[in-house]
Amino acid sequence: MEQLDYNLLFRWFVGMAMDEPVWNHAVFSKNRDRLLNQELGQQFFSRVKAQASGLMSDEHFTVDGTLIEAWASHKSFRRKDEDKNRPGPDAGSDFHGEKRTNETHESKTDPDARLYKKSYGKEARLSYLGHALVENRNGLIAGAMATTADGRAERDAALLLLNEAIQQGQGRRITVGADKAYDTRDFIRAVRELGAVPHVSQNNKHRRSAIDKRTTRHPSYAISLSKRWLVEKPFGWMKQTGGIKKVKLRGLDKVEWLFVFTCAAFNLLRIPKLRECGA
Repeated sequence: MEQLDYNLLFRWFVGMAMDEPVWNHAVFSKNRDRLLNQELGQQFFSRVKAQASGLMSDEHFTVDGTLIEAWASHKSFRRKDEDKNRPGPDAGSDFHGEKRTNETHESKTDPDARLYKKSYGKEARLSYLGHALVENRNGLIAGAMATTADGRAERDAALLLLNEAIQQGQGRRITVGADKAYDTRDFIRAVRELGAVPHVSQNNKHRRSAIDKRTTRHPSYAISLSKRWLVEKPFGWMKQTGGIKKVKLRGLDKVEWLFVFTCAAFNLLRIPKLRECGA
């Protein structure tokens, strides 16, 4: 608001004349509330994706999820049956040695956040999950969504994003690559029922893989695995530059809005560069 009072560049950017009075600060708050919704985020993402016509593969994809740290502290993660009107004087201050799970506890500042760790040996944090479906030609994001964090969220979200890609491709048979976390019989079966080919990395460490030689013998399987790094590039940019490593919003609706908008921003940066190099 201060910049609008004396910086002509700010006035030019928002379309205000030199002598036009500056809006009340409440206007920005109301506009923010109008923008912070999932439907508008997906519409904006679709508009950006339409600009990538000719740059995106409609047959070969990679899917993955990333951890988004919630704007809530461990001290806010308290028992669900705790009396909100009469909490203990030290409630939440000392949780060491206490068994805490998402079934018995919840964050009092962000109830949608879940205690979650993406891999063994990592510290569990109050988090959300962001999911992206990336096409394998230039690494542009073809689908995005956010969910609460739990053990099935990544695979369930992947199926939703994959189904949308199949519908947009008018039933064209597609392939989808993913890491070992997606190597489960239920997921592989669901992908095949959708009419896609699962190019998932085999997880033979603790059990028999759901991917067999019917899939691995094809050269396209190895190609899909070699393209898996493409999904890590947007996640890295979004966390370092896009601000989703730890969000400053609370609630799944707002977190998903931010994640989808950030995915659209990544595509907006990539599209002109790809046009320039004739990709």
